[in-house]
Amino acid sequence: MDEPTTLDLKSCLSDAAFAFRGYNVTNLGRSPELLEHPAYGPVLERFLREASETCAEITGRRVNLVRRVRQRQDTTLATYHEALAMIIAVEMAQLQMLREFCGVEYRDAQLAFGYSLGEISTLVAGGVLAMSDAISVPVAMAADCAALAEDVTLGVLFSRGPELPHELIRRGCLEINLQARGAIGVSTFLSPNSVLLLGQSDTVDRFRDWIGEAWDERAYLRKNDNLWPPLHTPIVWQRNVQDRSELMMQTLTCKLARPQPKVLSMVTGEDSYDELNTREMLGKWIDHPQRLWDVVYETLQQGVATIVHVGPQPNLIPATFSRLADNVESQTRGSIHLRALANIVRRPWLNAVLPSRTSLLRAPMIEHVVLEDWLLAQEVE
Repeated sequence: MDEPTTLDLKSCLSDAAFAFRGYNVTNLGRSPELLEHPAYGPVLERFLREASETCAEITGRRVNLVRRVRQRQDTTLATYHEALAMIIAVEMAQLQMLREFCGVEYRDAQLAFGYSLGEISTLVAGGVLAMSDAISVPVAMAADCAALAEDVTLGVLFSRGPELPHELIRRGCLEINLQARGAIGVSTFLSPNSVLLLGQSDTVDRFRDWIGEAWDERAYLRKNDNLWPPLHTPIVWQRNVQDRSELMMQTLTCKLARPQPKVLSMVTGEDSYDELNTREMLGKWIDHPQRLWDVVYETLQQGVATIVHVGPQPNLIPATFSRLADNVESQTRGSIHLRALANIVRRPWLNAVLPSRTSLLRAPMIEHVVLEDWLLAQEVE
C-alpha cells in the first residue's frame, strides 16, 4: 500500500472519513510551515485573519493569530480563546488547500466526525455554520471555562482486563457531587476499558477511593499534570456556560440543513444531525460526555477505509485507532489471517450470524492520513 503522504485522496473519498481534532495543550502543529509555504501560506493567512477579527470582536482583546503562528508561539490557558479560534481556522484552511490545490472536495467524503471542538468544525466544513459564527460561541465562553480549569484535574480511569462499569462510574460521580465539595464527571468514553474524568479539588482522588471499594475488579487512575477546561461535564453549569451558549445560538445564523458529508456526533455516537437540530445538538455538546468509542466503532461499521486527520498535530483520535489496531492484531495473532477475517464484514449474510462487533477487526486495515503532513508532501505551485 502507498505511504499515507502519497495516497491519492481523490480516488478514495467515497469510503473516507475526515476526523477533526479538538483543543490540546499544544496547538500549532505544522501550521508555521503551511504559513511559510508559497502556495498554502496566503490561504492560511486569510483564515487566521478572519478568526483573529472574530476573536477580538468577541473578547475585546487584541488578537493576531498570523503573528502567533509565524513566530511559533503556542497557546496557553491564558490564551485559551485564541487556541479555539486558531484550531478552527487552521482546520478550515487545510480543507481549502485540499480543494484549491489538490482538487479534493471534502463534501464528497463518506462521513466526518470531530472530537470536542472538532465537532463544531465539522458543521462549518459541512456548510451549516459560517466560521465566524462557529468561533463566536466557544470564544465567548472561553474565559469562564479557563477559569474553571484552574481547579480541575484530568484523570484517566482504566482497567487492564474487563470493561469498565459505566453505570457504576456515573453513580460514583453523582455520589461525590452530592457531597458538595467539588464536582466531577466523565468527559470522554475512550474505549470499553478507559474513560477520561474531569474533577474539581480532590474529587478525582475521592473517586479513585470510591471505585476501589464499589467495584470487584481492579481499576487504575492516572492523573494528568496539565490544566483542562471542563467542557463536556456538569462542571460548566457553575458558570451557566450551557444556558448562555444556547441563548447565543438561538439567534446564530445556522443553515437549516444536514451537514455534508454526514457527521457522527460525539454527543450520541451516531449520525444524529438533521435539518433542524443543530442548535439542540450543540447545546448537549457543551456538557455531555464525548462518546469517542461509539464513533470509532460506527466509523468501522460503515466500511470506512481511510481516515484523514484534520488540524494541527492531531493526536487523540489517531492514538485511539492505533491502540485499537494493536489490540486487535494481538488478540487475533495465530488465528485466521487478519485481512481475511476483516473482510468478513463485507459479506452481510455472514456478518449477521457472527458477533455484532466484528467490524472492530477492520481497525488494522484502516489507512490514516495526517492532512498537514500530506499537504506539505505534495508538489503544488
